[in-house]
Amino acid sequence: MIKIAPSLLAADFCCLGNEVESLNTTGAYMLHLDIMDGIFVPNISFGYDVVKQLRPRSQLIFDVHLMITDPMKYIDKFIEAGADSITFHYEAVENAEEVLDYIRSKGVAAAMSIKPKTSVEEIAHLLPKMDMFLIMSVEPGFGGQKYMPQATEKIAKAKQYITENGLKTLIQVDGGVNASNIARVYGAGADIAVAGTAVFGKADRALAVKELVETAE
Repeated sequence: MIKIAPSLLAADFCCLGNEVESLNTTGAYMLHLDIMDGIFVPNISFGYDVVKQLRPRSQLIFDVHLMITDPMKYIDKFIEAGADSITFHYEAVENAEEVLDYIRSKGVAAAMSIKPKTSVEEIAHLLPKMDMFLIMSVEPGFGGQKYMPQATEKIAKAKQYITENGLKTLIQVDGGVNASNIARVYGAGADIAVAGTAVFGKADRALAVKELVETAE
């Protein structure tokens, strides 16, 4: 069964606490928190103080996605704020293995993401170090974009490598995932689907999560 990770980027920022609480009984697996610095991606979102304020409002896994130029500088801050999982971008660091090892040493899940132009083959050797591998199916930076079809092949390639090597690495997909394509995403091998407007754009969030899961299967 595919797991759903609602993306806070699509929530109503006027009432983030209530928006987070609205997910508590929906069956969502984790809350996806996009951290953007306006440098690595052309947008700015929020920082660790917001994560810290939201942490008491939910028991969901806090999945922090660092779309920033110097992730090592801020990993500790986000862990202290309540992150359960830290994702950084392969393209943002010089030594991805070192970053993965550091995150794991702090007792939280270590994840890495790649942009659409980065191939699975380029990072395959790092998959054993990852608790989760995030495949971006849009150019990172803004919500509401359309799913790039080429991501499906990348999901399948990553799944094949993980299976053949007996790894437990989960595959997460982020960008334009909705009811029209989630079956394709799940069928290719994704374990977790990040969904923004597909969840926060619906009045009944529990129904939105349920329908995404049922559509995937």
